[in-house]
Amino acid sequence: MVISDENASSNNSLKPASFQDCVGGARKVGQNRRALGVINQSLVEGRPYPCVVNKRALSGKIDVCVKKQADPVHRPITRRFAAQIASSTQQSQAEETKKSNLTVGNSNGFGECIFVDDELKPEDQPVPMSLEQTVHSESDQMEEVEMEDIIVDEPIVDIDAGDANNPLAVTDYIEGLYSYYRKIESTGCVSPNYMTQQCDINERMRAILIDWLIEVHDKFDLMHETLFLTVNLIDRFLEKQTVVRKKLQLVGLVAMLLACKYEEVSVPVVGDLILISDKAYSRKEVLEMEKLMVNTLEFNMSVPTAYVFMRRFLKAAQADRKLELLAFFLVELSLVEYEMLKFPPSHIAAAAVYTAQCAIYGFKQWCKTCEWHTNYSEDQLLECSSLMVGFHKMAGTGKLTGVHRKYCSYKFNYTAKCEPASFLLENNNPLL
Repeated sequence: MVISDENASSNNSLKPASFQDCVGGARKVGQNRRALGVINQSLVEGRPYPCVVNKRALSGKIDVCVKKQADPVHRPITRRFAAQIASSTQQSQAEETKKSNLTVGNSNGFGECIFVDDELKPEDQPVPMSLEQTVHSESDQMEEVEMEDIIVDEPIVDIDAGDANNPLAVTDYIEGLYSYYRKIESTGCVSPNYMTQQCDINERMRAILIDWLIEVHDKFDLMHETLFLTVNLIDRFLEKQTVVRKKLQLVGLVAMLLACKYEEVSVPVVGDLILISDKAYSRKEVLEMEKLMVNTLEFNMSVPTAYVFMRRFLKAAQADRKLELLAFFLVELSLVEYEMLKFPPSHIAAAAVYTAQCAIYGFKQWCKTCEWHTNYSEDQLLECSSLMVGFHKMAGTGKLTGVHRKYCSYKFNYTAKCEPASFLLENNNPLL
C-alpha cells in the first residue's frame, strides 16, 4: 500500500532507523537509501508517488549508444555489437534494480514503501532490441545503396552544335537529309548475285578492275566522292547489261568519266583516259559506251554512296585524322570485294568506323552517339566488321594490293601499316 499524502507530510522528520515493519521483515538494508523527507520534498515538483526512491539506470551509456546510432555521420554499429550492448545494459539494470529494491515502512507499521525507477526521459530510455535491429537494417541498406555502382546513361552528343553558325553545314536540315539518304539508299544497291547473269566475266575480274581504278583515281588526285560513285555506276551497269571481257576495262573508264563530270570541278579529258588504258580503246568507243551507260542507268547519278554516310558517321565518332584515314582504308578494301555488295552503303560505312575504332583503341568501341546517328548497334556491325578485319590482314598479300600501296604512302600517313583488330575475329568465331 502506498503512503498517502497526509501521512507523508506528518512524518517529514521520520528517519528510517528500523525496517522491521516493512513487508517480509527480512529484506536487507540497501546502499541506495534516501530519507523520506528528501523524497517528499519532490512532491512540490508534482511527483505522482509520495514514497519513491530514485534509482538511476545506466542512462549515460544508453544515451551514448543511441546517439551513435542516430548520428547520420557515424557508421552504424553491427548487429552483433548492438546485441552485446543491449544485453550488457539490461544486465546492469537488473543488478541495479536488485540492489535498490528495498522497502521502507512508516512509524506505525502500516503501509508499504514502493520503490520505482525514476522517470527516464525518452532519449535516456534503452532502445529495444527490435528497434536497434530496425535502425541498423536501415543503415545497412543506406550503405549498400551508397556503395552500389550507379549506372548513368551515356549522353548523346549534339555533333552539329559546333556548326550552328556555318551555313554550309545546313544544321537545320542535316537530320532530314540523312533520313532521306537512308530511305533511298536501296535504290543505289545491286543484287549480291548479279554476276551469275554475266557470261564472260566474274567476281575476280571485277575485283581486278576496281583495284586498278583505285590506283588511277589516286594518280589523278580525284575526290573521294568520285571513286565511290565510279564503283556504284559499274555495279549498277553490269547488273543490267551483259559485257564481254575485253570491254570490261572500257566500262570502268567510262564510269569514272561520268563520275568526274558529276563530282569534279576539273574533269579529265577523254584523251587522258585513253592514255591510261594504254590506248586499248578509241575515242569513238569511249563516247559510245558513255551513251549506252547513261541510258541504261536512266541518267540517275544521284545515289547515296558509302562516302556520304562516312562523313556523317566520322563526325559522330569525333574522329581525328588517324581514325578517318583508317576508316577510309577499310572501306576502299571493301569496294574491291564482291561479297560486300550484300551490305547497304550505310552499313559498310558504320562498320568501317567501328572497325577502325577497335583497331586504334585495342578494344570494342561504339558509343551511344554513334549508335544513334548510324542506326546500327554493335551486334549488327560485327559480321561486316569481321570481314573488314580479314581484308585488312590480307591487304598486303596476293596480286590485288592497289589499296594497300596507296595507304602505305606518306600522303596517307602509312595507314595500311596499322595493326588490324584481330580480336574481333576471335570473339566472333563460333568454333572458339
